[in-house]
Amino acid sequence: MSSLKKLAIRGTIWTLLGYGTSQILRLGSNLILTRLLVPEVFGLMALMNTLITGLTLFSDIGIAPSLIQSKRGEDPNFYNTAWTLQVIRSFCLWIAFVLMAYPVSIFYDEPQLQWLLPIIGFGSILNGFRSTSLPLLNRQIKQSEKVLFELGTQILFLVITVGWTFYSPTIWSLIMGTLISKVISTIISHRLLPEVKNYFFWDSTAIKELFSFGKWIFISTTITFLAMQVDRLLLGKLFSIEFLGIYTIAFTFADIPVQIIDKINSSVVFPVVSKLGDLPRKTLRQTIINKRQWIFVISILLVVSLTTFGDFLITFMYDKRYAQGAWILPILSIGIWPNLLSITMRSVQMGIGKPMYGAYGYLLKFLYMILFLPLATYIMGVVGAIIVIALNDIPFYIVVQYGSWREGLITLKQDFQITLLLIALITIVLTIRYSLGWGLPIDQILS
Repeated sequence: MSSLKKLAIRGTIWTLLGYGTSQILRLGSNLILTRLLVPEVFGLMALMNTLITGLTLFSDIGIAPSLIQSKRGEDPNFYNTAWTLQVIRSFCLWIAFVLMAYPVSIFYDEPQLQWLLPIIGFGSILNGFRSTSLPLLNRQIKQSEKVLFELGTQILFLVITVGWTFYSPTIWSLIMGTLISKVISTIISHRLLPEVKNYFFWDSTAIKELFSFGKWIFISTTITFLAMQVDRLLLGKLFSIEFLGIYTIAFTFADIPVQIIDKINSSVVFPVVSKLGDLPRKTLRQTIINKRQWIFVISILLVVSLTTFGDFLITFMYDKRYAQGAWILPILSIGIWPNLLSITMRSVQMGIGKPMYGAYGYLLKFLYMILFLPLATYIMGVVGAIIVIALNDIPFYIVVQYGSWREGLITLKQDFQITLLLIALITIVLTIRYSLGWGLPIDQILS
């Protein structure tokens, strides 16, 4: 077995273990916090996180992917120039949060946002000083160190947040938990790779390379935000903040398969393909098709489970304030399938230096959302809105497949076969469930 294959297998195992543990911790804290905090707090925090994520993506010039993909990624001059850019960007981000706080508070009719947004937005500066050791660990496919670091950061956040909430059940517990954990994790990040010492440096050739690759990352991440977060931005305006909190809970569960597969792809597939990018396209395509099979096993198990029994999950874990989430979760869960089919190919396209297809795909997805989400809400209300959101990955899938065809990496036949298997399994499980007298996951909106 080649050393690269061993690293890939080990990296995948660590990624899955890390993500599984992370979700258990996240679920546990979520259950505690939903009993201590009202849905409006989750809705307000979801809105702020969406805005922060959006501005962060709007200014993303692809520093981490560049460090992974570039042949100079481990050159101190290169990664310290990247770190310098990262710090400069973080201060620009915080200034932007301060400037946008008042207009945003007026738009959403939430006066608290005027002072909450600059405070939680300060976390961008803390993130800006994080070590470049994190993307370099990805480059070297050393997932154990990275996973342990991320889990430690998450545990720290949960302890602070839950402890603070018991003392004072307000939005401040979520904000302070976020900021304090960022301070400590930034300090620890500089100890992950002892040989990596970050300091301010400016290399004009490194700047040129970073912006050359990063321009497509910038375009892609900007449009990614518009496509991935527009649902929450529009729902926060079209419906109540309380409903946004309920939707966020359901979406968090529905998004688990995407997060798992995306984690594997960004942590393992992208770095590996970056090393194999010189292979003939035919050889690379066959390698990808073979490796995707086991990824689809994980995807199918998760999607079938959430689509057929997701309503029980919400009903069992949350009180009646979150009851609407029981029918929202199954619909969102089946809707993520085109995204799961696309994730691997998007990582492959980035690995061969072709990130533009993902950018075009997210642009089409965004245009679909801003056109059809308000229209469906007007015609069918909340049910129409959720159906439109569930279908929003189809435009993205079409563009990514087009890109794969252009690059000689098309996987349409495999996607069709695995989709038929998914439909068959969901049909069988739902038939068994209905025959047992348990009804259907969307009975709430059918009755």
